[in-house]
Amino acid sequence: MTDTARREGTEGTSGPRFRKTSWRYIGPGIVVAATGVGAGDLVATLIAGSKFGYTLLWAAVVGCLVKISLAEAAGRWHLATGRTLFDGWRSLGPWTTVYFAVYVAIWGFVYGAAAMSSSALPLQALFPGVMDLKWWAVLCGVGGLVFVWFNRYAVFEKVMTLLVGVMFVVTVYLAVRVTPHLGEALAGLVPVLPSGSLIYTLGLIGGVGGTITLAAYGYWVNAKGWTDTSWMKVMRLDNRVAYITTGVFVVAMLFVGAELLHSSGVALAKGDKGLLDLGKVLEDRYGTVTSKLFLIGFFATSITSLIGVWHGVSLMFADFVSRFREGGAATAEKVAAGVREKSLPFRGYLLWLTFPPMSLLFLDQPFGLVIVYGVIGAFFMPFLALTLVWLLNSSRTPREWRNGWLSNGVLGAAGLLFLVLCVQQVRELPW
Repeated sequence: MTDTARREGTEGTSGPRFRKTSWRYIGPGIVVAATGVGAGDLVATLIAGSKFGYTLLWAAVVGCLVKISLAEAAGRWHLATGRTLFDGWRSLGPWTTVYFAVYVAIWGFVYGAAAMSSSALPLQALFPGVMDLKWWAVLCGVGGLVFVWFNRYAVFEKVMTLLVGVMFVVTVYLAVRVTPHLGEALAGLVPVLPSGSLIYTLGLIGGVGGTITLAAYGYWVNAKGWTDTSWMKVMRLDNRVAYITTGVFVVAMLFVGAELLHSSGVALAKGDKGLLDLGKVLEDRYGTVTSKLFLIGFFATSITSLIGVWHGVSLMFADFVSRFREGGAATAEKVAAGVREKSLPFRGYLLWLTFPPMSLLFLDQPFGLVIVYGVIGAFFMPFLALTLVWLLNSSRTPREWRNGWLSNGVLGAAGLLFLVLCVQQVRELPW
């Protein structure tokens, strides 16, 4: 795909010419949108809708704009410099390497169990009595491992796009089915903060679609074969499509929460099991077919997050390890050539995400590990936002691709927002 990209591009006097934007290029954005929106994000949106109706719709829209800015910055770094994001972090000092190494080790261990359990829940509900939840979770984890191990980015992207289509159809169908009050929804675009809504508002802005996979976006851009500035306009279109899609998911679930739960006073359980509660409400109100369709969408949402992390974070880890093995700059060309996907570190991290976390499926999660994971995990989004501000305002980035005032404003505000959410998450831990 890299060779094809080179043939399509032509060099101008001041560098590669922009390629004409086209819908046929869209791909990495769909992948990052699907991976970033997990079952827990949908539950958080539903709960916000159930508590405050349409009042916080504006926060969901602002959240999508924040994610567009973050992903665009990550993609711009990869295309403008020809270097990977980890290579950029490495240039900021050894502290970034230490942080990343500790983070991916602990985060991957606990996330692996959570992703497998989340994918297993709708399967157990769709096929009751077939097997225990733990074994469904094991099946999902091993299935994700096998799929990512034997397929390269092109196949991965096609499957993710198909699953996003399922998610899109199901969420839009549910939003239409509950018959939203569009007048009230439009009123929800006016920024207001009802009493007790601050944390929910910050969560909608910063939480939905906001994970380490935002950092993986630049790697997927390179894996697609986009390696220089001629792809900048294409990347920006791709990124906007990604978070408009995310916005549709979020708004649709907010509609469901506002209409189906807020009006009837139904409360959902926190965490992924809240979606099973919603399935029961849908079955009582609209029948078995709608409930089953929702569970299929639930599974698509969970499994895209699983295989997206299995691929994207493994790609980042492979780049992290290769940077030390090979020396020199970690380049976009090596990611585009598929070298990282075939490497031992890539497959080693795949195994780490899959098999050690299975111990948490059969044993109670170690209390201390959960606390450490919560603290370290909460720091990643401010780390991403603020290091992107640093990289994209320095001489490491060619002058014409450095941040303007708008990018600096949005990324700076995002960094502060994520710091607030980080402090809140740490405060809520059961010390």
